[in-house]
Amino acid sequence: MRIHLNIQANNTLIPFDHQHLLVGTIHKWLGRNDEHGKVSLYSFSRLEGGRREKVNLRFQHECNFFISSFYPDLIKKAIYGIQKDPTMFHVLFVNEVTIQNDPDLSDRTLFHVASPIFIKRKTEKGIDHILFDDERANDCLKETLQTKMKFAGIVDDSLKIEFDKSYAKAGTKKITYNGIENKVSWCPVKIAGKPETKLFAWNVGIGNSTGIGFGAIK
Repeated sequence: MRIHLNIQANNTLIPFDHQHLLVGTIHKWLGRNDEHGKVSLYSFSRLEGGRREKVNLRFQHECNFFISSFYPDLIKKAIYGIQKDPTMFHVLFVNEVTIQNDPDLSDRTLFHVASPIFIKRKTEKGIDHILFDDERANDCLKETLQTKMKFAGIVDDSLKIEFDKSYAKAGTKKITYNGIENKVSWCPVKIAGKPETKLFAWNVGIGNSTGIGFGAIK
């Protein structure tokens, strides 16, 4: 289940690294919950509609983003929280919420990203950030998605997932979250499998740390 939020901006200037502010806002809307620190079965996109100005984003009149979850009750909690307090940060204000029901993804295999994909793995030397052109990347995507599927009780032996390296604008960037620099990928993915598997990925996102704003797909 997915909700799209239309947000009043009023020529607002926001730091480019504002992901932690979005996380804080979403948890404010969810109220008391046990989502933090567990397997995240939800995802959310970046803010869309801004123009970059040095290290900031300027939103003239409005912007938007979406929140998705495998659990409809979590989305209902978010809606209730928004209705109680639609304020966000830097004077952003939610003025409209649109519910999008789960689509039929039977014939879809290509999914564009709505927030950068983050893949990390522990190594003997510390934490390794794996990018889309790394030979390990596709296996890591599958491994992480299967972990979430297992948590949700979903089994699909036909699952295949890979980055679409033919995408002309595929690339990498660095995103700082709470002072920590993360190397991430901006590249579509191809997902093959049961329709419910693709829908699950559409709702929960792919890669690591979807609960803090990475890996949302359109």
